[in-house]
Amino acid sequence: MTVARARQISLDQTPYYHCVSRCVRRAFLCGKDRFTGRDFSHRREWIENRFIELTTVFAIELLAYAVMSNHFHVVLRVAENRASQWSDKEVIRRWGKIFQVPAEADCSNLVSEWRARLSSISWYMRCVNEPLARRANREDNCVGRFWQGRFKSQALLDDLSLLKCMTYVDLNPIRSGSATTLQNSLHTSAKARIGGNAAHLVPFLDEPHRQTKPLWIRSQEYLNLVHWTGRMIRPRRSRSFSEKPPPLLKQVEGSGSSWVREIRHYGKWYFRVVGPISAVERYREHLGVRWLKGAGHAHLQPLALNSG
Repeated sequence: MTVARARQISLDQTPYYHCVSRCVRRAFLCGKDRFTGRDFSHRREWIENRFIELTTVFAIELLAYAVMSNHFHVVLRVAENRASQWSDKEVIRRWGKIFQVPAEADCSNLVSEWRARLSSISWYMRCVNEPLARRANREDNCVGRFWQGRFKSQALLDDLSLLKCMTYVDLNPIRSGSATTLQNSLHTSAKARIGGNAAHLVPFLDEPHRQTKPLWIRSQEYLNLVHWTGRMIRPRRSRSFSEKPPPLLKQVEGSGSSWVREIRHYGKWYFRVVGPISAVERYREHLGVRWLKGAGHAHLQPLALNSG
């Protein structure tokens, strides 16, 4: 059953969302096309730079991302209250960084609309996808659709759901076999955090807060968890759990094997929503549907929502 985007993204339910955009016509966002031999790796920088640019425009914060060969993942937090605190002049300034702004005398009736758009995930994704599609089509010397319909969005209903999703996103290159470690997982948020180039990302507790509420764990705790999980799910690795799991796993009261199953099968087990069954049920009622894929796979103990 199709659900309107405005209902799928409900800030009353959660400020956290995982979004995915995928290419069509066997198009390559980046990487080497085995059919034509062309290398589109330079396009990875296009989208990563766009993420960085939009953090200075929108009241939407970036938590994690991974740029793959024909799609990308991004995990976002909407800071709606921040947009409401901006002056009209600040809204006009921000909107003018990405769109042409008419003469100031003509802006007064548009400011409230722009303010709402600057805290809209739909507008955020539009401002990522449309310029990239035009630029890629010019480079490919073609016209037509570049993205496979609209982006997919997934609501993350508590801290555990957010942690699972961020881990899954950062490990996409390792899961696909295009990288073997976090250090060589290029154009991911994990790589940016390891390299100290994470000013565009929501910080952890031990990092400079940069006028935004940090995540509830320390950076090394997160990176240790992602590193360990990546070693467990890396292709062709023997499935041995003799290596001691990181301490952070104890906080979610799940065994190492159950956590790895969650990350390994994340894309198959979850669709529109991730969260404890009680929260998923509330979200289901909000959407007005009878069933949501993934509700039966909430194996781990939920954490309290760390609203931002």
